[in-house]
Amino acid sequence: MRLIRLADEEDFEGWRDAARGLAIAHVPPDQVAWQVGDGPQDLFAEGAAVIEAAEGAFSVPRPFITLAHSVICHSEPQRFSLLYQMLLRLRTRPKALEDGADALVQRLERMAREVRRDMLKMHAFLRFRAVDSGGEGKDGGEQRFIAWFEPDHHIVRSNAGFFVNRFANMHWSILTPELCLHWDGSELTSSPGVTRADAPGGDPVEEVWKTYYASIFNPARLKTGAMLKEMPKKYWKNMPETALVGGLIAGAQAREAEMVKTATARIGDNALPAWEALRAEAKGCTRCHLYKLGTQTVFGEGPVDARIMFVGEQPGDQEDLAGRPFVGPAGQIFDQALAEAGVDRSQTYVTNAVKHFKFERRGKRRIHQKPEGPEIEACRWWIEQERVLIRPPITVALGATAARSLFGKTVTITSMRGKPHILFDGGECWVTVHPSFLLRIPEPARKADEYKRFVDDLGRIRKRLAEIEA
Repeated sequence: MRLIRLADEEDFEGWRDAARGLAIAHVPPDQVAWQVGDGPQDLFAEGAAVIEAAEGAFSVPRPFITLAHSVICHSEPQRFSLLYQMLLRLRTRPKALEDGADALVQRLERMAREVRRDMLKMHAFLRFRAVDSGGEGKDGGEQRFIAWFEPDHHIVRSNAGFFVNRFANMHWSILTPELCLHWDGSELTSSPGVTRADAPGGDPVEEVWKTYYASIFNPARLKTGAMLKEMPKKYWKNMPETALVGGLIAGAQAREAEMVKTATARIGDNALPAWEALRAEAKGCTRCHLYKLGTQTVFGEGPVDARIMFVGEQPGDQEDLAGRPFVGPAGQIFDQALAEAGVDRSQTYVTNAVKHFKFERRGKRRIHQKPEGPEIEACRWWIEQERVLIRPPITVALGATAARSLFGKTVTITSMRGKPHILFDGGECWVTVHPSFLLRIPEPARKADEYKRFVDDLGRIRKRLAEIEA
């Protein structure tokens, strides 16, 4: 029996080095005991010989490395052994990971999805609360923020970079039962886990957030189960807005009756002021590093009762300077295509998946750069709030970045184009190309064909809206 000691629960490097040595030595999986720290994980590890990682290297498919990074963070005690079994299989069958019917492959992929889901929930449901330092201590009076979270898996270290990037200028601590993280604006440190009693209570900023949340609360999402799917009750105790849910549910029937009485399809008359508050909040957005690049936040525009919402990729150079979406060259093509398709832009809501201009400077020019996954994820919150307020029957994703933002995963335009897809709240989403795609086509004939196809997409969407509202 070989005993492998790993530094911590998500020690990917330690597992990789040890697994490589074991594989080179042809050690069977049932002859390896994996142990985190000093305490044995099971009885078979007691008395086993501790071995050092052997030298040597061999290649494995890149998707396995990505998969292993996620699976290592799972709470399943057998994860190290399962990954080692897969590693040995890949040495003789390099394409073994492509066998979707294989039980081991299915199990590992399911574990990876559960870890990724847990990480996204930490992004969405963790709430910082202000703690007054009283002007003393090592922070020198700097206000500190503390959050409590209970992850299902060992994701705290892996998620550290997300919170450091998003809240780089804050002094904060994230407390969990397993591990605590502390950021002082320049250095990230960790300490042992604590209990829920060590986390702070509410702070005055929460009252502002509760007011906003109450204005956008949609009881219909409770009926469809969408709210519980997105925000499981497990996380409610950590979030200030969920304290309002009981009262909001109790008043939902009365509000619905009033809607019928006044013959309005909207919940109350607070959509416009709520949208204005959201836009004002977005002006100070620091959810990702792009706020340091762009001139300003470029928020969506259009009537709050728009029946179609268009979502683009990000503002370009002219949009960044003007503070308005789709006013540059791509916006001109967009306006022309809308007109030919019989869609009045002034009656639609137009926004972007990412609210700040990402670019690379070349001399005096600012060259567009495609947003990456973390930047899209950081901005998804704004898109979701815009959709909650406007509640469009049809949302149109202009390009792959917009589609990724709306569906929460990477999709291809080819596979999604030309047909409706249902979003979490029951609204329809149509996918087509971004107008900038048309600008990049050099061949005149192909450009004309693609433009006509784009206009046809918009015309089909207009007809579909008429069917919905008939």
